[in-house]
Amino acid sequence: MAQARQSQPRHAATHRHAATPRRTALKTLLLSALAAAGLSTGLAQAADDWPSKPIKIIVPYTPGGSTDIVTRIVMEKLGPRLKQTIIVENRPGANSSVGSAIAAKSDPDGYTFLSMLPAYIINFHLYKLTYTPADLTPVVQMADLPLFLFVAEDLPVKTVADLVAYGRKNPDKLTYASSGNGSSAHLTGADFALQNKLTMTHVAYKGSAPILTDLLGGRVSMVFDPILVPMQYVKQNRLKALAFTGKERWPTEPGIPTMEEVGMPGFVTGSWAGLMAPAGTPKPIIERMAREIAEIVKEPDVKQKFVDAGFLPVSGTTAQFAELMKTDSARYAEIIKQAGITVN
Repeated sequence: MAQARQSQPRHAATHRHAATPRRTALKTLLLSALAAAGLSTGLAQAADDWPSKPIKIIVPYTPGGSTDIVTRIVMEKLGPRLKQTIIVENRPGANSSVGSAIAAKSDPDGYTFLSMLPAYIINFHLYKLTYTPADLTPVVQMADLPLFLFVAEDLPVKTVADLVAYGRKNPDKLTYASSGNGSSAHLTGADFALQNKLTMTHVAYKGSAPILTDLLGGRVSMVFDPILVPMQYVKQNRLKALAFTGKERWPTEPGIPTMEEVGMPGFVTGSWAGLMAPAGTPKPIIERMAREIAEIVKEPDVKQKFVDAGFLPVSGTTAQFAELMKTDSARYAEIIKQAGITVN
């Protein structure tokens, strides 16, 4: 009897031991749920107190470029509105993917944002990246950066129709420049060739300065580029501006027709600048940033600075920016496919 009484506790102990993993699993799930709830609560509290420290805006390009200029104009106004310091940090490299990767891996606490161009969405169709579209979320568009079609002065054309006729008569003679494989200028040039059934050679450069040098020297035929630098050479009769890719004519250059006006319906394209945030950034912070920036770009002095630098201010919403990115991603993917564009 004594042995029977002793065996019962041992048997019961065996069952208690066997139940431990299940209890541990339940405990782990409970702790995970509590941690997630705590994180959500922490983020909500952080949103209420935001901003309580300096905000960093990553620009994935070198200082002085289009994205950098737009960002600094806007952030100069945003700092006082938020009563906080805003730091613009340039992290160039790999067609914007270096800076984008840094932003994608940042804490979603509302203190790191990414200022970007269409290259951000184009990269997903051309490169293997260390981040995905789900790692960053749209905040708001800040500006449109429409492009002009500039051609070398010695090219025997005066209109877009002349250029197309010349290209068809001289296959393989036309070259078009861009600041890099996968840039919006690259894909705009490729789209122009596709729509006009032209054979053109793409020449990728490292930056705008060497493009201008070769365009002035006649070593490259054409480029789709913002107005700021090349237009001064048009005024000196050293370059020609044939058309504009915007929906309406540029305010300071009313004599230059749009691409649609010269016989290319739907050819409204170009670049733009917008703000992204790490996925998971509290919605109230994103909404506040979008609202403040939409108001800033409507200010008369900001609008004038934008136009002087070759940009058009855009006062929109997060949803509108997300839709633009979705539409442009599909459009660029189709151009890449039809043109057979690849990168090494």
